[in-house]
Amino acid sequence: QVQLVESGGGLVQAGGSLRLSCATSGITFSIYAMGWYRQPPGKQRELVARIRNGGVTNYADSVKGRFTISRDNAKNTVYLQMNSLKPEDTAVYYCNTYPYKYEYWGQGTQVTVSS
Repeated sequence: QVQLVESGGGLVQAGGSLRLSCATSGITFSIYAMGWYRQPPGKQRELVARIRNGGVTNYADSVKGRFTISRDNAKNTVYLQMNSLKPEDTAVYYCNTYPYKYEYWGQGTQVTVSS
């Protein structure tokens, strides 16, 4: 019954921006820390950013200063604003709780950054 549905991915040129959304249902959203994760082609999934239920954020060094995670508890939604995108940001992006729960993984949304 828990569903996490990512959207907002697409094809963008290097230097461009995208805003990802993760709509959640079936969880008491406001009590959980949430994270954005990504899996580049041929590589392991990694944590990109996380946000505590109180709003404190943390970022991977590779995206710090370029990405911003936020949440809207009234909408049960978490966002990832991605600016100054680089080809190495190309990946399938997923949201999940932090720490993640295996059974919560959704389909993700593809982000492709061209040179």
